[in-house]
Amino acid sequence: MAISERALRYLGSTRNIVGSCLALLGLVAHFLGVAGAYWPVVVLALYGAGALLAPPDRVRLTISHAEVETRALREDLDGLLRRVDRRFPDDVRAAVRGLAEVIGGVLARAEQLTASPDQLHVVSQTIRRYLPASLEAYANLPRRYALTRRAGRERSAHEELLEQLALLDAQMGKVAEAIHRGDEQALRDQGRFLRDRFGGSELDLG
Repeated sequence: MAISERALRYLGSTRNIVGSCLALLGLVAHFLGVAGAYWPVVVLALYGAGALLAPPDRVRLTISHAEVETRALREDLDGLLRRVDRRFPDDVRAAVRGLAEVIGGVLARAEQLTASPDQLHVVSQTIRRYLPASLEAYANLPRRYALTRRAGRERSAHEELLEQLALLDAQMGKVAEAIHRGDEQALRDQGRFLRDRFGGSELDLG
């Protein structure tokens, strides 16, 4: 691990936080005239004591199956986004970014997503098959051809791609809504438990 990474990790550690709080108390004592002429030594001593006595940060080495699954999907999605370059019109890139944002929100709920194989399958196929296939077919067309509406066709290739992206976005929206409904149901269940145990609640959702 690089030195900068170790330094950043230490800055956010429990030891540094506790030591800094005690050092701050030393500075307060100095400004109040309590620490005396040796206040720098007092501040350093308090920091050292806090850093030594603070409990170490908990080490988490295990990675859940859900995290492994969604991490791979996230990497595939990021890789696909990097390939959506200037060959695509601005409105297409904007639609892809919007779709990716919805997918990213779904992937952030790893446990909930992997608990539903059907939803996980839809998300996986969207990232690894449906979205790449639509973009690839469009990218292989000459730009002028893609933007021109051909005789006897309802829409141009450009319009067709936007329609496909809208369909994928709508489907991902349904997956996100299903996950949020699960979160809401968990909140309702918690509310019923608290009401049974402690009485009424202002968080009652009805």
